[in-house]
Amino acid sequence: MPIPFSPPKSVSRRALVLSTVLLLLAPAWALQPPTGTVILTISGKVGEMNHAGAAVFDLAMLEALPQRSFVTSTPWYKEPTKFTGPLLRDVLAAAKAQGTTLEAMAINDYKTSIPVDDARQFDVIVAHRVNDQPISVRTKGPLFIIYPFDTTPELKASKYYGRSAWQLKSLKVD
Repeated sequence: MPIPFSPPKSVSRRALVLSTVLLLLAPAWALQPPTGTVILTISGKVGEMNHAGAAVFDLAMLEALPQRSFVTSTPWYKEPTKFTGPLLRDVLAAAKAQGTTLEAMAINDYKTSIPVDDARQFDVIVAHRVNDQPISVRTKGPLFIIYPFDTTPELKASKYYGRSAWQLKSLKVD
């Protein structure tokens, strides 16, 4: 027969229930390890790591974040193109990144520097879909950092085009 539990009088029932719920949910707040192929590694100043000093993501982990889509003109596509993926700021938040600069590295070793403020100021996304289709490596994937170029004339400049890394494989937070 179970022994009934009576909390001390100083602990309210509401506080006890809330504490229990928070304890049960705590593991869900942590960055879980990937179950699929890692497609993005975030290193440097990250507070949430799930693999050897870095935060790593598979496609399912990125798809589990809130998704954003927009259509924009780019220098790389003939017509305005739809991009879908999580906001860069949400990806950085998932890794608890704390820094001022991102060094984005592509599969082909292209590097570009992105101010973290860009992720706050603009709805930059880490696209994993173009025109509702997964992005293959042959077509600039699997990930593409893309700015919403058509939202403001300021973004239609070579410095922002240069920050749009396709075939993204890693971000180093400084």
